[in-house]
Amino acid sequence: MPETTFDEIVNKYVEMNVAHPFMEGNGRSNRIWLDLIFKKQLKLCVDWSKIDKKAYLTAMKQSTTDATDIKALLSGAMTDRIDDREIFMKGIDYSYYYEQTD
Repeated sequence: MPETTFDEIVNKYVEMNVAHPFMEGNGRSNRIWLDLIFKKQLKLCVDWSKIDKKAYLTAMKQSTTDATDIKALLSGAMTDRIDDREIFMKGIDYSYYYEQTD
């Protein structure tokens, strides 16, 4: 799948989630992978601290039929701080947070 635009990258992310729908482990790996593609192709990454857990999980569930919500959440959290250690570490922390059961 192409990965030259924001939409193409998110579509690829959604397809990977469909192919590997296991939240524990695969979810974290997919989010890190997504950020790496964004960094490589767009010189941007996601500031995961700006994305609400419930909204993210709902959008990911819906993304298999309609990726509009996940694209909106991700686009609203994009940053050009791709070399910022704090952004990277927050991404890892939030990845675990998204997978915790409440």
